[in-house]
Amino acid sequence: MAQQSSAPRPAGIDPRGPRFAAAITAVLILLGTFLALLGPAVRTGTTLAERIADPGFLVLLAVDLLFVWGFASPHTAPWGVLFRTAVRPRLAPPSELEDPRPPRFAQIVGFVVVTIGIVLHVVGVPWALPVAGAAAFIAAFLNAVFAFCLGCQIYLLLLRAGLIRTRGGALVGA
Repeated sequence: MAQQSSAPRPAGIDPRGPRFAAAITAVLILLGTFLALLGPAVRTGTTLAERIADPGFLVLLAVDLLFVWGFASPHTAPWGVLFRTAVRPRLAPPSELEDPRPPRFAQIVGFVVVTIGIVLHVVGVPWALPVAGAAAFIAAFLNAVFAFCLGCQIYLLLLRAGLIRTRGGALVGA
């Protein structure tokens, strides 16, 4: 059984914020995946310089860095700031707030998926970059369009299985 600490739950977030961020992320990932399909990511025998200069690699690397920003400092992450300053003031207040930990974990999952593709691409594995990009796109698209967050669902499954626990709002290993 998952262990919960007696520390207070972190302040809730507007659930439309992560969906907004997922929409922008999905567009960027789709662009990076499309560019990867056109470049050296799908060919064998490419040089390291060709792989590093691949536009798909550069776009997905930028997305990966945005994932890091999203889970390392969610309050300053660009899509969250844009949502809070430009979008949320034009919307009615949310009917309920959500725990920020599952969306933050989803950012980590996105980072891991894209990082695996990036690393395999850099070492010369053909198709790794567009496959990882496609997987990340599917997850971001599901969140943006259907409000189904795969990373959040993984978080909840791991929490219920007792494989992760929370301590004062931070995710820690069991």
